[in-house]
Amino acid sequence: MYFNKLVLIVSVISSLILLFPWQSGSVYADSSAPPSSAQLVPQQVQPRREDHTAPFPVNPTVRPDDLWERIRLDLSWQTMHSAEVDDAREEFLRQPNYLPEVSNRADYYLYYIVEEVQKRDMPMEIALIPVIESSLNPFASSPSGAAGLWQIMPETGIHLGLEQDSRYDGRQALRDSTTVALDYLETLYKEFDDDWLLALAAYNSGAGNVTRAREANAAKGLTTDYWSLNLPRHTREYVPKLIALAQIVADPGRFDVDIPAVENAPSFEVADTERPLEMAQAATLAGVDIDTLRALNPGHLGESIAPNQSGEILLPVGTRNRFEYNITQLSPEELVQWQTYRIKTGDSLDYIARKFDTEVAALREANGIRGSNIHAGDTLKIPGDTDGNVPQGQQAKAVISAADYRVRKGDSLSGIADRFNVSVNDIIAWNSLPPGAYLQPGQKLTLHAVGG
Repeated sequence: MYFNKLVLIVSVISSLILLFPWQSGSVYADSSAPPSSAQLVPQQVQPRREDHTAPFPVNPTVRPDDLWERIRLDLSWQTMHSAEVDDAREEFLRQPNYLPEVSNRADYYLYYIVEEVQKRDMPMEIALIPVIESSLNPFASSPSGAAGLWQIMPETGIHLGLEQDSRYDGRQALRDSTTVALDYLETLYKEFDDDWLLALAAYNSGAGNVTRAREANAAKGLTTDYWSLNLPRHTREYVPKLIALAQIVADPGRFDVDIPAVENAPSFEVADTERPLEMAQAATLAGVDIDTLRALNPGHLGESIAPNQSGEILLPVGTRNRFEYNITQLSPEELVQWQTYRIKTGDSLDYIARKFDTEVAALREANGIRGSNIHAGDTLKIPGDTDGNVPQGQQAKAVISAADYRVRKGDSLSGIADRFNVSVNDIIAWNSLPPGAYLQPGQKLTLHAVGG
């Protein structure tokens, strides 16, 4: 009898243990409950993805159809919480159209970025940086001069080896900018003791600022992790914003957010561009619309696609063979060609244009010249064949320099776009306007007009 009672007691205790397992040391125990600033325990990110505790089991044999789901399966920073992260998350949630707008652009760019991040075994959160930086808009630019998906400053771009002139900007090109941005982030990661949060702070604010902040803390006997540093406000908000975005992407249902699916497949093929082509001509050869071609090749700034450091053009999947076949069928006269001319003392753009039967505007665009200043000894590219003749219909269009426009009462984006013969998307990109922005009288817009 005593033995039977003992067996019964042991069985009850075992059942209770199964019903109430011990909690792990996570930031908050109830994974279904939204995070709260009262549960603040900022955690240090581990340097490698395999060291992270992912919220979902990662099965390498499973390939989700939705790219967001693929990203979701590999996120791990969403378990970090702070008041700053809470604030950043609420800011995202106040913009219900933000992630749907991002998804529209993600079809062109996000798959490639995710692939490159995974190849380098970097945390998947790194692939979300362009969402934070530019809302996945390669045409975005900031008042300080940063440009492209990764919002790279001109000086940083030069330091990282990106080509930048009036015809091509590697900061806006998907492949060029992604390569140098990830290279730079890896360098910062190593420089800051294999700490991704410090690397991100340095990416946003500059390595010097982060180093000085750490040295100041060390001199006072304080810790030197990201959360403890006295950094510029925009940098203190930058990392929490990325973590907050990871939280939403990791579990959009918890926050009642709809993120439209993006196909988990390549969006482009790479074709060689040894010779310059008109943008419209390239679109015709590939059998695609010109807007798609521009979206895939945002680094090409003018009406022509000129050879650049990468020597490539991105085409929608399935169109490369058609493009390469059609281009072999063109005669030399049907292709934009270049010859060179060494400037002599006394030369002017007007004189050189008459000499080669072309236009000053064509010379300016071909050589990235603003104004009329040229220097003896420099070499100019002359659009035309080797006899100095410009093929009919191939003259470069004159690109009028950027002009400022003051918004008037009653103005709308569509009205301004129609007035200046540009698109609404162009105005949004040129001025880094947020989705759903309203124009205010007196607001200054930068417009780029193109004339014949």
